[in-house]
Amino acid sequence: MTKPITSSNSDREWISLEDPLEQRTWIFDISFLASEWTCIYGAGCPGVASHPAPEEQLGCCTHGAYISDDDDLKRVRSRIEELSAELWQHKDAADEVGGALWQDEDGWWRTRVLNGACIFQNRPDHSGGAGCAFHHLAIERNSAPMETKPEICWQAPIRREDHETVTGHVYTMVREWERRDWGGDDTDIWWWCTEEKLAYVADRPVYKQMALELKSICGSSIYERLESELDTRLANAVVLPHPTVRR
Repeated sequence: MTKPITSSNSDREWISLEDPLEQRTWIFDISFLASEWTCIYGAGCPGVASHPAPEEQLGCCTHGAYISDDDDLKRVRSRIEELSAELWQHKDAADEVGGALWQDEDGWWRTRVLNGACIFQNRPDHSGGAGCAFHHLAIERNSAPMETKPEICWQAPIRREDHETVTGHVYTMVREWERRDWGGDDTDIWWWCTEEKLAYVADRPVYKQMALELKSICGSSIYERLESELDTRLANAVVLPHPTVRR
């Protein structure tokens, strides 16, 4: 087994792991993965729209979600069929507006936005409570949310990026979604949780909280190596803290 390679700069620290099963190098942002970030939806999250509105409980679901690929599209369509009106506030409205999914001019399938948020986002006045209808489905089925949500939704705020070289070797970055990822300098995301101390309040690091998600992204074998490395580093306090908590 090859040792992980560590690199860092003044901002954050990374490690890379060679995948023995394919031509791939995994590059992990361990300053984020070892941090105490956690989702604060329903616990003070002001949302990402143009004004802080924690009472609306929209979280990061204002813009709707992109569907990753054909497999993701098939899975989402299947889950839509399982959503009852008790789980999904806008079930009837979806038929009236031409369906819950739509395809943009670049060919991407996306969830429709209705009244300022993803059509699957229940509002606080819904009898079943606020939050993602797919998340409510997971609770009803006693399953992990990643089994019912679109891929981008269960991965966030983790972001996977594949970069293939001319030789076919792939470098895969596993990092946090940053505010600039949502449209660069022109983004209308006014607030993003990974860049605010408000969200760094967990009692477990991200790589522990999101173990299932990380295993799905990189596989159990790579995750176990990552986990072992971070367990050791945290025990010895040798991980560069996330830039947000250092500010």
